[in-house]
Amino acid sequence: MDLDTLALGREIDFSLLALFTRATLTVQVVMVVLVLASFWAWAIIVQKLIAFRVARAEVHRFERRFWSGEPLDLIYREIGNKPKGASERIFVAGMTEWSRSHRSDGRMIPGAQSRIDRSMDVAIAKRRERLLSGLAFLATVGSTAPFVGLFGTVWGIKNAFEEIAIAQSTNLAVVAPGIAEALLATGLGLLAAIPAVIFYNKLSSDGERIISLHESFADEFATILSRQLESG
Repeated sequence: MDLDTLALGREIDFSLLALFTRATLTVQVVMVVLVLASFWAWAIIVQKLIAFRVARAEVHRFERRFWSGEPLDLIYREIGNKPKGASERIFVAGMTEWSRSHRSDGRMIPGAQSRIDRSMDVAIAKRRERLLSGLAFLATVGSTAPFVGLFGTVWGIKNAFEEIAIAQSTNLAVVAPGIAEALLATGLGLLAAIPAVIFYNKLSSDGERIISLHESFADEFATILSRQLESG
């Protein structure tokens, strides 16, 4: 490699901003899409981490009150129509159907147990949908971002070879900038995909554990109401 080529290589700016500005429009669009997807994925990750922490605390706080021995009717009246968390909404759903299943003479309408179970199941299903919302985007970013970045790389390398053909030279100063710009797209794709995949798996597992806590509470609550139905 001659000294002129080395000197020219040192003069080329290989900063991220320079690589972006020198890239073709197609590659620039790919880079912008990947950066935006990465920022949006991190926004979802942070929001879900906070939401899951709050959800776990709410479950444990309500269950401590539920099992404290305080009368369920009193808890129901205090919560009223303004439950503050998912556990309270599940509890209110069950208690509301329990109250509606009483006839004027104090007897229970047949099928009360199944209606109570369905009411709480609906509340849990709504909670699941809300709790796991946004995770599909993480899965999409994790599975598609590397391929989007690869498309940008392929397109960039194609243009780099075209520039080599036009310049009729294969020295490093001609080849390196185009290859570097092309590889940046793949790097951004991996930068977006890796955290998305990691946190999708973690958040999906954490979300299912929280839902499992709700389902366990609903089963225990349904058992209590079932004993009340059988004794009444």
